[in-house]
Amino acid sequence: MDRNHITVIGSLNYDIVFMQERLPDKGETFTAEQAEVCSGGKGANQAVQCAKLGVSTYMAGKVGRDSLGIYLKQELESYGVNTEYIKESCSSTGIASVHALKEGSVYSTISKGANYDVTKEDIKQMEALIKSSSILILQLEIPVEAVECALEIAKRYGVYTILNAAPAKPVSDSMLKMVDCLVVNESEAGFYCGQKIQDLQSAEKEGKRFIKKIRGSMVITLGEQGSILISGNNSIWIPAEVQGRVSETTGAGDSYVGGFAFKKFMGGSDEEACRFASKVAGYTVTRIGAQQAMPTWKQVAGS
Repeated sequence: MDRNHITVIGSLNYDIVFMQERLPDKGETFTAEQAEVCSGGKGANQAVQCAKLGVSTYMAGKVGRDSLGIYLKQELESYGVNTEYIKESCSSTGIASVHALKEGSVYSTISKGANYDVTKEDIKQMEALIKSSSILILQLEIPVEAVECALEIAKRYGVYTILNAAPAKPVSDSMLKMVDCLVVNESEAGFYCGQKIQDLQSAEKEGKRFIKKIRGSMVITLGEQGSILISGNNSIWIPAEVQGRVSETTGAGDSYVGGFAFKKFMGGSDEEACRFASKVAGYTVTRIGAQQAMPTWKQVAGS
């Protein structure tokens, strides 16, 4: 392998997505207007977006020895993602229940499943893959110790690292110092900063305090308010670029991460990567689902 690829280490989930008016009250059975089943998981979604934009992409993680695991691998392969480093576990394949409300909010619950069987030893066996990568993308839907091990290997070989620190979990300062770009949404940013993030002003204020813990830059995504890039004492607001009517926002954050990674892979600056990522995510929200909704390079370039 040469160094002309992106590696994603993370989760693979079978998503059950409900489109509904509201969440049910306690004890209530609520009827959703529509439901879809599709391949998902933060890691898999981000890998698909990179591949659909035209980058050679490797996905590493674990699925169960079941039909859902086979399905998830086949879906990734159909998008051009290399699945050589997806291994099988005795646990069942991860499942996510996603409730997408009409007003745009998304509520998700995931099972640990095979994703939480990824160990430090598994990561160490991927050293050659990580070493040969241009960019390594990680999330927190696998054990934190496995993520930290991957970061250590990446830093040893000078590989650019992107950590989408979601779902929000406690992480060490030493781990953050190995991250070149931290990407979080407003909820996750609030967790790490210890203050509620409600708007651009609070995101900028708290982000500038937190950035001192990070090796590189920080991106806070704020949905329709866009995103904010923070580096040192500097911050840049990036407006959202929705490419039509919003249908559903599942996978928008993962699409953003994939778009950001692609632009960095192509030699872009952090600001250029954020602007491109905003455009890419702006396509994804106009269609239902995650991976199938993500745009190709041709779609983005043609706008």
